[in-house]
Amino acid sequence: MRLLCWNVNGIRAADKKGLFTWLTKEQPEILCLQEIKANPEQIPPHLRNTPQYHVFINSAERKGYSGVATYTQQKPVTVKNGFGISKFDTEGRVLITEFPDFVFFNIYFPNGKKNKERLEYKLDFYNTFLAYADNLKAKGKNIIVCGDFNTAHTEIDLARPKENEKISGFLPIERAWIDTFIDHGYIDTFRYFHPEPGQYSWWDMKTRARERNIGWRIDYFFVNKEFISKVSDAFILQDVLGSDHCPIGIEIDV
Repeated sequence: MRLLCWNVNGIRAADKKGLFTWLTKEQPEILCLQEIKANPEQIPPHLRNTPQYHVFINSAERKGYSGVATYTQQKPVTVKNGFGISKFDTEGRVLITEFPDFVFFNIYFPNGKKNKERLEYKLDFYNTFLAYADNLKAKGKNIIVCGDFNTAHTEIDLARPKENEKISGFLPIERAWIDTFIDHGYIDTFRYFHPEPGQYSWWDMKTRARERNIGWRIDYFFVNKEFISKVSDAFILQDVLGSDHCPIGIEIDV
C-alpha cells in the first residue's frame, strides 16, 4: 500500500496548481491532506466526490483556517473527527480512520510561533495526541500517524539549525516532545530508511528558499515499533510543487 501525506496550504489553491491531476496519477491507497482551509461545500466537486475514493473532511469552525481531509480507497471500519476535546476539535486538525490492520491518524499539528499561549496550546495538543495513541497501542492496535508536526526534530532536519534555536518549530521543548514520542515506542519512518541530511518537506516561499533547498523537515510518518517491519520504504517527493510543503509517503505491506 502506498500512503501519502501533504500539507497543501489551501485545497482550492492546490487544485488550481494540479492537485487532482497529481492524485489521479499517483493513485495512493490513502492520501492525507492538511491545512485545506475550506469547508466541505467550498471544496471543488471533483475533490469532494473523487472517483475510487472515500473522502472524509474535518474543517475548522473558523473559515479559511486549518482543516484536514483523508482520501482512502478502502472503506474504513470507523472514522472519527478529533480527540473529543472541544478546544482542539474546533480547529479541525484531526481525522482518525481505523482499518483492520492499523489506526491511521491524519493530523495538522498547531504552530507555536504566534505567542506563548499558542506554544502552550501546541504542547498540550502534542500530549493529548500521545495519550490518545498510547491508549490505542495498549489495546493492541497498530498506529500510523502522518501530518505536519510543525517541529523539526534534530539539527539535520533543517538547513539552518543555529539560527532557529529560539524559534518555535525548533525549540528544545518541542524537540524534546518528539524524543518522548519516540521513547514511547514510535518510529520516524523516513529516518529509519534515510539518515542523511538535506532532506526537507517545507520551504519559506517569501525568500524563495526552495530554489536553494533552505528548508525544514516538519512533515512525518510515524508508526509504532511493532509495525515497522511492515514498512518497506519512506520517501519525500521534493519535486512535487503546488504548496510550500511537498508530499511525503511510505509503502507498507499488509
